[in-house]
Amino acid sequence: MEPKMSPQTTFQSSSPSSSSPSTPCSSSSSSSPSSSPVDGARIELLPTLSPNRNESRLAGNWVPMVAGIATERLRFIDRMAQSGTEWKHVEERFDRLVSTTTAGPVPVVNRSDFAFCIGMEDTAEFAEKLLEALQRRSSNIDNLQLEITKAQLHDYWCRINDPSFNSRIRIFFDLCDKNMDGKITELEIKEVILLSASTNKLSMTQEEAEDYSTLIMEELDLSKRGFIELSQLERLFFKESQRIVSSQSNSEDPNRANRTRTPWINEEVYLRTYWRRAWIVGLWLTICITLFTWKFIQYQHRKAFQCTGYCLSTAKGAAETLKFNMALILLPVCRNTMTWLRMNRRINSVVPFNDNINFHKLIAGGIVVGVILHGGAHLACDFPRIISCNPSIFRRTIAGDFGYHQPSYVEILGTTEAITGITMVVLMAIAFTLATPLPRRRPSSLPWPLHRVTGFNMFWYSHHLFIIVYVLLLVHSIFLFLTHDAREKTTWMYIAFPVLLYLWERIFRAIRSGLYNVEILEANTYPSQVLSLKLSKPGDFNYKSGMYIFIQCPQISPFEWHPFSLTSAPEDNYLNVHIRTQGDWSYQMYSLFQEALASVGSEFPKIYIDGPYGAASQDHVKYDVIILVGLGIGATPFISILKDVVHGLSKPYIDYGDGGESGIKNRKGPSKAYLYWVTREQSSFDWFRDIIKEVSFANRKQAVIEMHNFLTSVYEDGDARSALISAIQALYHTKNGIDIVSRTPVRTHFARPNWTKVFSNLASTHEGARIGVFYCGHSALARELERLCTNLTTKTTTRFVFHKENY
Repeated sequence: MEPKMSPQTTFQSSSPSSSSPSTPCSSSSSSSPSSSPVDGARIELLPTLSPNRNESRLAGNWVPMVAGIATERLRFIDRMAQSGTEWKHVEERFDRLVSTTTAGPVPVVNRSDFAFCIGMEDTAEFAEKLLEALQRRSSNIDNLQLEITKAQLHDYWCRINDPSFNSRIRIFFDLCDKNMDGKITELEIKEVILLSASTNKLSMTQEEAEDYSTLIMEELDLSKRGFIELSQLERLFFKESQRIVSSQSNSEDPNRANRTRTPWINEEVYLRTYWRRAWIVGLWLTICITLFTWKFIQYQHRKAFQCTGYCLSTAKGAAETLKFNMALILLPVCRNTMTWLRMNRRINSVVPFNDNINFHKLIAGGIVVGVILHGGAHLACDFPRIISCNPSIFRRTIAGDFGYHQPSYVEILGTTEAITGITMVVLMAIAFTLATPLPRRRPSSLPWPLHRVTGFNMFWYSHHLFIIVYVLLLVHSIFLFLTHDAREKTTWMYIAFPVLLYLWERIFRAIRSGLYNVEILEANTYPSQVLSLKLSKPGDFNYKSGMYIFIQCPQISPFEWHPFSLTSAPEDNYLNVHIRTQGDWSYQMYSLFQEALASVGSEFPKIYIDGPYGAASQDHVKYDVIILVGLGIGATPFISILKDVVHGLSKPYIDYGDGGESGIKNRKGPSKAYLYWVTREQSSFDWFRDIIKEVSFANRKQAVIEMHNFLTSVYEDGDARSALISAIQALYHTKNGIDIVSRTPVRTHFARPNWTKVFSNLASTHEGARIGVFYCGHSALARELERLCTNLTTKTTTRFVFHKENY
């Protein structure tokens, strides 16, 4: 028989009269969670939940471990505010509110201010219900106070911060038990479920809430009495805590301590991680410095140096680097060439093709520096010295270049050289500015007059101003100051090959996209304005998992092409892409298809595709273990990889070998893959629900994929605001194999991942392995994950190799 607590048992806490409101909570509230008392009634419940594995190892630690986790899973206040010293912040908020109202004999605040005082202003409805539960326990149920004194607030604060499980489960029980009869009915459970769902921004219908409340009653009300009591509610949370302890203990492997090799030192890690980037950037800098120095020294020995000094040498040195960089900047965006080159194993092993866009940006930065030096030296130093040069020196040195007439500043600015140079600078300034993250990705954050001249479309069109820039560059190079020898007018030599290569790429892309006859087989719209397109697959269209394509919709623009990852596997007889509305073009795309779906018999807009193109994700085949991290729509590059991995990668492919000899070999892919998908909205799980279900079903045979969803709108595991959702989630998943949040077999974790803990566990699980980490999402987290990979590689025997998607 299970001992039961009487429903009339009173809550023991420090009363206002015995505890100063200005001091932290005392007495029972001061005990730590690790030593929280578990009374006899609760201890007798735990043996039925004892573990069936590792019993000898855990032995007497099992009960306190479960009790400790159960306590942690019923926090009413965030971890950051659990210390008793945080009362001062609550008191400060109380005093701030009191100071804005008419003070009476005893300072009070309205009950509606309770949420603000305890730091729950974001979940005011839950805080209101929590206050009602606290007041029902300490006063007449029919006489709930409308105002709160500081002493009462301190009492409530101490009670919700009491670390003992007894205290917390009692408050949660009172939250459900509205009439304080010691019994919770199915209807009361349903109301708290709906409250928890709305608090955590979860979509839940009345029917679903009824099903979940029925599930809880079936689990706890074994006697079919139509209600549950405190001891039965305890079992619900202890059962989930027991599952966590069992999972943690089963994951421990005593053999993990046997290390096969020593961790790498920092220098070795940085060398192995960044050597490809380092030698490319180092080579680029060396060439730039060499060109600048060569031209600088050359002009020191010219007659013009007597008049212009180092100004002209600086301008000409910078001009030489500009010619080189204006040629080089086109190569990283020749995507067909990059895709073809990365297929060569030798080249791919020494050139970081995954950083092509970053290198493109780096060269752009070099061009900015070159323009400042070249233009600045001319406008602020060189030209003024020509104007003010001693007439005798001028006639003896450079007079012939100006028709033996010493020009004024305005006359110099009116020359072909100056006009073309200034025009190029203006056009490049426009293109560079609109390419920066703020106007390109977040135009709404700019003042309203700038909204219409920013966004991805403006970035796209402004970048094509470089067609004019290159024409002007050739004209500018013909009419050079102080240079008449055609052999020194080398600009065309620098840019000829890159420009021709880029033009060939654009022509090839136009021809290929026209030859691809693509039909839209299916289109679907999902929440958060996501469009899914299922396209027919051209006969000669071959690609690898992780690649992407460009899409054009002539109805929107005949010139714009936008990149999107393929979410279909290479084995599929169709192509699949998911497009989220994040800019003007994608918004128009979504609207067109939404209208077509709403109109019966309406045809879908015509689209063209171009590709496939190589991306960082296709390097997943190099690793035995891979970690895929996607933020929101950033999961798209990894969907095809999951399908590829779960269906097996032992398929023939052409290997060109080191000596150029080709042959058919078996491709070895990852033996283990981990997906971590982090999103803000529950509706995001709709995007790939069918694919996740398909992968989960196929994965049952091999268990090579481990998927984790993280929903950041839900309060972290252990918070009382999400505790009931967690319990229902566990029950429903055990019974039906489906997660109630994602509605897939993949269980959803709440709040953001603890990446340090995640990666540390994986380092222990795969000691001595080389793990590929692939990330697509915001750059801030990319930097954090890259630092974490480097740090763990230096401290453990596992090597993490980080890759970020760049389009």
